Amino acid sequence: MFCLTEVGYALENSQLKNKEAFIRPSRGAAPINLAALWRCRELLYFLTWRDLKVRYKQTLLGVAWVLLQPLLIMAVFSIFFGLLMKVPSDGIPYPVFTFCALVPWQLVANSFSDASNSLIANQNLITKVYFPRMIIPLSAVLARLVDFACALLVLLGLMLYYNIMPSAAIWTLPLFILFALANGIGVGLWLSALSVKYRDAQHMIPFITQLWFFLSPVVYPASLVPKDWQFLYALNPMVGVIEGFRWALLAKGDGPGPTLIVSVAIAAFLLGGGLLYFRRQEGTVADVL
Repeated sequence: MFCLTEVGYALENSQLKNKEAFIRPSRGAAPINLAALWRCRELLYFLTWRDLKVRYKQTLLGVAWVLLQPLLIMAVFSIFFGLLMKVPSDGIPYPVFTFCALVPWQLVANSFSDASNSLIANQNLITKVYFPRMIIPLSAVLARLVDFACALLVLLGLMLYYNIMPSAAIWTLPLFILFALANGIGVGLWLSALSVKYRDAQHMIPFITQLWFFLSPVVYPASLVPKDWQFLYALNPMVGVIEGFRWALLAKGDGPGPTLIVSVAIAAFLLGGGLLYFRRQEGTVADVL
């Protein structure tokens, strides 16, 4: 398959009299070429499928690893934070309360972690043929949707075990999933482009993940944050994602309101800025690698 986009190419002769075309890197802030991404959608599909097969090929437990990680984390948090420290959970059983937050958190954290290393991991492919480089981190994020779907089914089973019925606002859940993806893709695009230019940027990822985790209401409700700090706290876009999941599934947490608007605005900034920065660096990726 060969995908040629408008990213960084110019024709020496518009009539192609000599049948020669030159591929040159774009200059300045080039627009996002959505048409090129759509033309290469099959490549996106195959790269996503490849990532899934590589991840679970020759593994002992296969897809079960996807479920074991959040379940074990939930069990540890339930013992230490729920049972011993008595952290409030808005009247929801603590295992359900924390697992409902772990599901979107794992989606976002795994998405930007995989996307940040995707260009370096695929440098042999990138340096051999031209296609929209953005497909590489996007495929890494889309592959994590399978893990998310499995974890979401476990969450629904956990809710059924505790006799918790989904709230009437469950129809908004797809919107909060898109909200989570915007965070994962936005941060992933920033880190993937930075990792190519500055290899030590990869050392920042574990620190960013741990810091972001404790700044997000995963093991505690956002209601514990004083009201005077709520606006500042909402600058963390994961606050809106996690509280949105709890509101849509458990009828707990903050629903649509000022704090959610702030979180959505920050997520839009991360996504838009990531797209533009990645697009700006796209033309030099193959040369740097």
